[in-house]
Amino acid sequence: MSNECLFCKIAHKEIPSERVFEDDEIVAFKDINPAAPIHILIVPKTHIATLNDLDKNHIELMGHMIHTAKKLAEEFKIHESGYRTVINCNSDAGQEVFHLHIHLLGGKPLGKMG
Repeated sequence: MSNECLFCKIAHKEIPSERVFEDDEIVAFKDINPAAPIHILIVPKTHIATLNDLDKNHIELMGHMIHTAKKLAEEFKIHESGYRTVINCNSDAGQEVFHLHIHLLGGKPLGKMG
């Protein structure tokens, strides 16, 4: 855990959040500044700053995070209409909290990217 990291503090219950899922490896909670009606952040409990910091040991963790996004999309009933998963990596991509996380967005048309 990084002592200064916001998501580490949320993952370790030092800061409250509206959790929608938790297990030994990850936590998922509602974004406090949602960009869509459904905006959930899926965060590993282990501090990993960016996508660039992943290594082979994180393959199962990332698969688990993606699978959790799918399951939450079903739970929040956005799996049929459509949803977006986003991982921002570093400042130019819009990463604001330097703790790896997946955004799960849905509940309205999100428009095309690119």
